[in-house]
Amino acid sequence: MTVAPPLTRAAALAAWADFLPQVASYAWRRNQVEVGHHHVSRLSPALRHRLVSEDEVIRDTLENYDFKAAEKWLQEVCWRRYWKGWLEMRPQVWSEWRQRVSELRATLPPRVLNKAAAVAAGNSGVACMDLIARELIETGYLHNHARMWWASFWIHAEGLPWELGADFFFRHLLDADPASNTLSWRWVAGLQTPGKTYLVRLSNLEKYAAKALLGDRTGSERIADGAVRPAPQAVVTKPERYPLPVYPTEFRVTDGRSGLWLHTDDLLPEVGPLAAFNPVAVAGFCGEEMGELKSTLSEKRHAALQTVMDDGIHRAASHYQCPATMLKSECLADWACSQQLVEVVAFAPNVGPVHDHLPQISAELAAKGVTLTLLQRPSDLHAFSLAGAGFFPFWEKMSKHLQQART
Repeated sequence: MTVAPPLTRAAALAAWADFLPQVASYAWRRNQVEVGHHHVSRLSPALRHRLVSEDEVIRDTLENYDFKAAEKWLQEVCWRRYWKGWLEMRPQVWSEWRQRVSELRATLPPRVLNKAAAVAAGNSGVACMDLIARELIETGYLHNHARMWWASFWIHAEGLPWELGADFFFRHLLDADPASNTLSWRWVAGLQTPGKTYLVRLSNLEKYAAKALLGDRTGSERIADGAVRPAPQAVVTKPERYPLPVYPTEFRVTDGRSGLWLHTDDLLPEVGPLAAFNPVAVAGFCGEEMGELKSTLSEKRHAALQTVMDDGIHRAASHYQCPATMLKSECLADWACSQQLVEVVAFAPNVGPVHDHLPQISAELAAKGVTLTLLQRPSDLHAFSLAGAGFFPFWEKMSKHLQQART
């Protein structure tokens, strides 16, 4: 039985409490792909939307385990912050990917688009890969190993554009993260770390997923060891690195009425620098459901976004003891005026769908005479600042920081 991923804070905290005793065995069990995925936490949707924070998970881990015993788990928790920090310094990678998806849909020959649609629907003819595609569509979740196998199959065995594969994942994954998804697909394609291409191998599936995926071996000769070769990728220049955007990490009380804007990048205002904020009203909206993304997201993805936002809104209303409502994004400035606000406060969105609309939101609020104040969690600022190069240099510094913070 596949356990539903947690989409409320209460469910996420319960899931984390259940998984915490398994942290010690995570390092040697995490790669096994099994029905139900009991060897991994399934916390990724909750972490993606900050129903629980990485800080909370790291704190609980280090209160219960020695650092070395939990290091592999802690690495995985910190990967998403590494990806986010890397993309914050290179935001054009996100915008170029979104532009490229639109271009490919408009210009690829029908035979290629039809092939892409068939593979995404689970009709490639390679039974194990088709099981993975159908699991994603049906559940909105995939084990990380399965994500890598299928992405490699899409790019290197089927010869399809990585951008469209990444878009397929982004439309269906309930934990779809702009940084993790985009950059992981680039890594499999051999673009994120030039010269390092990830190739799917049947022996790897046999080792880690035989019972779950290889009951039917139809077409498996297409992914036999040595059968999949790197697909040539368009030559791209190394993304230019920009300075990190830096936001204040503490909220300063100002005169006048203030409101809180909640969005899907951080739905935990009651924990952290905004815990003592005193808004007169709270409003939230889903940036993923604006623009061209709205019509492409799966029904499960839409429903999950609604659930996490509803949970965040209700918790905020309870914590701050003020009215809280869901809005369409274009109504944020009107809402601010209706509440007679002089300031709207929010956590700074990361590079991705919410951030894409930030210029418009800022301009509309400014036109109404309302200030937009963006904050950042101190731990995000620190982690992002370490993410300029590869993960292992990042981890060397981050691991020292975590161990020092523990003492």
